Amino acid sequence: MKKVFKLEDLDCANCAAKMERSVAKIDGVNSVSISFMAQRMSIEAEDEKFEEIMDEVVKKCRKVEPDCRIIR
Repeated sequence: MKKVFKLEDLDCANCAAKMERSVAKIDGVNSVSISFMAQRMSIEAEDEKFEEIMDEVVKKCRKVEPDCRIIR
């Protein structure tokens, strides 16, 4: 399943890159792309575990950028 999410309060391109690398390591994530300029995250992950994976994505992103919110 591939979905695109809007991001709020993503402060810098470096943080976006760190978040992208962190999310890519999550088991079940096939691909991820985070655009600082567009404030968007595109993620492709296993359908069966998508909600579990997204919960983990939120945790990983908060570690890198505590103020950033993923609008689901």
